[in-house]
Amino acid sequence: MAKKKANTKENLTEMHIDSLKGRIAEDQLRLKKMQFAHAMTPLENPMLIRGLRRDIARSQTELSSRK
Repeated sequence: MAKKKANTKENLTEMHIDSLKGRIAEDQLRLKKMQFAHAMTPLENPMLIRGLRRDIARSQTELSSRK
């Protein structure tokens, strides 16, 4: 699992700013849909919500560090 996080970080540093913004927007939309689905019927793995929130935070951190 540590490899996946390292690859994600490497991918974020290689991404263009516009594609990084697009990824953040897509992930935020996925998070809202996932939270809504979880409110209606509990997800099989609710830890996915936490992971997605952390991915969004990583992306936003990378974006702010470039400014």
